[in-house]
Amino acid sequence: MTRAFLRPGDVRDLVAEQLGSARRLTALDRLTGGSKKGVYRLRLDDQTSVILYVWAAGENYWPPSPTVPDDPFTDASGAELFAINHEALTAAGVRIPRLLMLDRDGRYLRSDIALVEDVGDLTLEALMDRDPSAAATVLSALGDALHRMHTTLGPRHGKLATIARDDASPRRCAEDIIVDRALGHLDTVATGDARLADAHGRITAHVRHLRGAVTARQTYGLIHGELGPDHVFVTGTNEPAMIDIEGLTYFDVEWEHAWLQLRFGDAYPALRPVDLDPHRLELYRYAQVLSLIEGPLRIAATDFPNRQWMLDLAERNIAKALAPL
Repeated sequence: MTRAFLRPGDVRDLVAEQLGSARRLTALDRLTGGSKKGVYRLRLDDQTSVILYVWAAGENYWPPSPTVPDDPFTDASGAELFAINHEALTAAGVRIPRLLMLDRDGRYLRSDIALVEDVGDLTLEALMDRDPSAAATVLSALGDALHRMHTTLGPRHGKLATIARDDASPRRCAEDIIVDRALGHLDTVATGDARLADAHGRITAHVRHLRGAVTARQTYGLIHGELGPDHVFVTGTNEPAMIDIEGLTYFDVEWEHAWLQLRFGDAYPALRPVDLDPHRLELYRYAQVLSLIEGPLRIAATDFPNRQWMLDLAERNIAKALAPL
């Protein structure tokens, strides 16, 4: 695919109509890190800035893949999800960049867009590395926000947009969806890696063994889905502001905490987690290991600019997948 990113002239009308005709764009910077949508900083001549999200095919590096039909984490991108999820997080008292404008009608570009508050460049990940003492306060506040989310319960598991449309209720329990998702990922990657092909049966048996220890439960909290310290910005008033919220869903909170443990490492206890089911947590940890093989290998097969990082990530998780066998 030939990718054509935005140029300053593409947003001239947007700036004039939404930010004021007296203000001028001085720079348009495409920010790194995004793989599903374009993220741009619009710098203005009054020394202010805003962030522009662009949901367009040319901004999305992820190729399609076989999916489990009722997997709530499939296709977690788009302006509709962003808008509904933004409203839900705001209602839950979670700090996120303020939504300034949403256009799903192609008024300014041939794609859905949103203008949001620019909360700055400092990620929680960078602050944790640079100043752990200062990061402790932000981690505590993030833990409070996560507690509010994880105790905000939904009527069933699924994307908020799906529930809002009153689509058919899911007929399967969350853990069975995750088992099918994990084994689907295994089937995909085993075709290209001899180690995983050789261990396919043992990995499948291990997944089913972990599933066998999980008892029935139907309590679903509001979860981000892939929250790491790089998905949290630290505002000028030391507030944690979550980004990349399109994957928000009602689901088992253990899915979130398996990811949080992975991404926050030694800092995880500072988030003061809610009570968790250890068996469900262990199943979800292992399922995420398989996901972190399939996803990176899939995007590494595209023109994604940081391909080697993805290949290295997949290799580390292949080792994790084989370790308990």
